[in-house]
Amino acid sequence: MELGHLFEAAMLICFGFSWPINVVKAYKARTAKGTSLAFIFLIITGYLAGITAKFLNGQLNYVLVVYFLNLAIVMTNVFVYFRNVRLDNKKQSVQTKQKIYELQQKFKSNKTFQEEDMNYQELNTVAKKNAVILMGGDLDKQIPVAELAQSFDFNFQIYNRSEEKLSVKQARTFFQDNINAMEPEGIIIHLGDSDMNLFKTNSADFDKYYLTLLAAVKACNKKCRIALVSVNNPNSDKTIAEMNRHIKALADSEKAVFINLDNAKLWNPQAAKASVSFAYGMGLKVRKPLTDVAEILYSYAYTEIKPETLGTELVG
Repeated sequence: MELGHLFEAAMLICFGFSWPINVVKAYKARTAKGTSLAFIFLIITGYLAGITAKFLNGQLNYVLVVYFLNLAIVMTNVFVYFRNVRLDNKKQSVQTKQKIYELQQKFKSNKTFQEEDMNYQELNTVAKKNAVILMGGDLDKQIPVAELAQSFDFNFQIYNRSEEKLSVKQARTFFQDNINAMEPEGIIIHLGDSDMNLFKTNSADFDKYYLTLLAAVKACNKKCRIALVSVNNPNSDKTIAEMNRHIKALADSEKAVFINLDNAKLWNPQAAKASVSFAYGMGLKVRKPLTDVAEILYSYAYTEIKPETLGTELVG
């Protein structure tokens, strides 16, 4: 029996010999990349099971000391892992701040710089993936989504990727060049202001280009939440009304949310904010519906960005 204990101790020493080396290697590496926390916890669970078995069987001998020694060394790996995670996060934060600084300096050095000159592909290098994206035209580009997100306590990232005079014909290429890499989990699309002539000439082409865009969105992320926003129609224009019927039909056929911009005057974003705040207070994790997000964004647009321009600058 004593010989069996000796061989068991030898086995534990052999298994545990690599862990001090691993601790030193991980400590010097200063990164958690390549380290599996789940594997470490699996080893810890195994040692705890062995120690428990020793106590249950009344085998309180020198082998138990080896178990505890190995467990202590493996636990050290856990502390080093979390230290390295902290270093990784710090390094990433520094790199992100440096990239933002470089972008700011680049834009400041360009005396003719205007917001429309922003290179979205460069901005995407410091943006987080799986965010919600606003994609639209002239009006949408003026909406300060970051400030509104902070004011209304959005529990997700949202970015504005809109372009002046963006048409449905250009939309798929624009999406692939400037949004696709972000792998959005939600997207609010507001197109049509620049497509009046196209719609009048051939509404089928309007639908085709819109569907091509939606196909690109779904190819990027098949679970992406999609909201289609109508073209505002303050003067009850028949052509705009027909265009909006087409947009709603597209939303219905593609299982997207349709948002009627004509109701912007009736929206109460403060009420949406209060309801979400209540849910947070109850301990609920709420993913704000795209309808609520759109109401907040376009309520701001309706009251702050020359309301008379909503849906009136329609070009071909």
